[in-house]
Amino acid sequence: DVEEARQQYARPLEIIEGPLMDGMKIVGDLFGAGKMFLPQVVKSARAMKRAVAYLLPFMEAEKELARKAAAANGVAEGLQTLGHDQKKILMATVKGDVHDIGKNIVGVVLACNNYDVIDLGVMVPAAKILQAAIDQKVDIIGLSGLITPSLDEMVFVAREMERHGFKIPLLIGGATTSPQHTAVKIAHEYSGPVVHVHDASRAVDVVSSLLGGRLAEFDRANREAQETTRQKYAGRKEKPLLTIQQARANKFNYDWNEHVIATPWFLGRRYLDDVPLADISKFIDWTFFFTAWELKGRFPAILDHPQQGPAARELYENARALLKRIIDGKLLTARGVYGFWPANSVGDDIVVYKDDSRREELARLPMLRQQEVIADGRPNRSLADFIAPKESLVPDYIGMFAVTAGLGADDLAKAFEREHDDYNSIMVKALADRLAEAFAEYLHAQARRDWGYGAEEKLTAEDIVAEKYRGIRPAYGYPACPDHSEKFKLFDVLDARKVGINLTESGAMTPAASVSGLYFSHPEAKYFNVGRVNRDQLEDYARRKKEALEVTERWLSSQLAYEPVEFGVKC
Repeated sequence: DVEEARQQYARPLEIIEGPLMDGMKIVGDLFGAGKMFLPQVVKSARAMKRAVAYLLPFMEAEKELARKAAAANGVAEGLQTLGHDQKKILMATVKGDVHDIGKNIVGVVLACNNYDVIDLGVMVPAAKILQAAIDQKVDIIGLSGLITPSLDEMVFVAREMERHGFKIPLLIGGATTSPQHTAVKIAHEYSGPVVHVHDASRAVDVVSSLLGGRLAEFDRANREAQETTRQKYAGRKEKPLLTIQQARANKFNYDWNEHVIATPWFLGRRYLDDVPLADISKFIDWTFFFTAWELKGRFPAILDHPQQGPAARELYENARALLKRIIDGKLLTARGVYGFWPANSVGDDIVVYKDDSRREELARLPMLRQQEVIADGRPNRSLADFIAPKESLVPDYIGMFAVTAGLGADDLAKAFEREHDDYNSIMVKALADRLAEAFAEYLHAQARRDWGYGAEEKLTAEDIVAEKYRGIRPAYGYPACPDHSEKFKLFDVLDARKVGINLTESGAMTPAASVSGLYFSHPEAKYFNVGRVNRDQLEDYARRKKEALEVTERWLSSQLAYEPVEFGVKC
């Protein structure tokens, strides 16, 4: 089609600025009106990119002819540049963080709308972001992050932008970000416009408002909304907090004398190398795959949704086809490690022993406890409650795991990018994420069998996705144990780096498609949210961790029920 158009237009650039951009404008309008969905937009962008890539050699040839003609006419400088001035948007996943699926999607959508997107990638320090913004003369900076330490890094970038005299808009996005956090923690650090962007569909409207003629009006409305949010936050009536002593007095109580201990058949760690992806894929929870593509709804019902159904079905067919290609070609590698160790609780700590003699500690895992007053007389839980207390003399156990399905994902995604195929590049990363979560479920089923209490399970893959089994596998950085820094201890015990999984300084796992956590076998173990933590508990927790309070406060800044003293050194 592009070649046919090239025969009809005087110059290749006219095709880009004419029918191609007209087509993308229609795509943008349909997307904004909710009549076209994200996967279709990304596929449209693929068509656009490939069309432009086909035309580029002809444009370069035209440019070369123009240069020769100019030289022949004695014109040395001042040749008109082909194309027109695009607004530049710099995007980066902040230092310590490796997740970029959402950022990549937003970048593709913005590029579809004729913005020049400069993507610095992942784990980008503030200094590099600011220098690139200066060098490239960008019009907007966009920051992305998934893990909670990234929130503090975004605050730091905002402060640095203010210190260096930036005035351009700052966009904030990512799974852990929110309008409230942006308003309360980030916006007051930078005098320029600071806008939280929830998803790709919102990004285009925000950027066009900031870079078009509506900047003053949009910025004023955004600042007023943020000020309202800050006032609500300052005047909010939070649930009252107990002292840590009161919370511990209301802990989850259990008659350990009646408890039948589940004993694993082996102790220590076991490595799994190159686990068949076909076995793992049976445990995929497709609902979250569609969520990554901003198609909201539960699987498989989403396939028959009156509006989203056709797009969801097409996406699902494409995903299944690529998944088959990955499995058949062994294009991704799944590796993991898991194990069991003797354990008992001592207060809110879980003590992990080297062997069954229980004389020598291998590690001590401090846990946090809910401090909010909980309705209906329910207990203030801590994960330590699900491990038998040392004084009970009950010989309990704990499990740990780390798995990845992301080995090879970056290379495969880059191969698609070289083919101007953002659609499949993003698809690879989304599938790798789902395979990693599926691997975690697959391995948990194996761990329950190894532990004995799951030996008689008769569960379908659907039952497992719905967690209709005994035991839990909480992950560090999530609600029941929100401290990412404890992941370093977990990795040391598991020697997880041996299977190719590493941690950034902020505790993010690489490859990004990785999952790690703890195994609890207690029949009444449940997931819960620790929620807000007061100073008395955090001081106690920092003491148990043997680290300075201000360091602990940085790792748990999003959990604090109080304003910490400002610190000058970043973690």
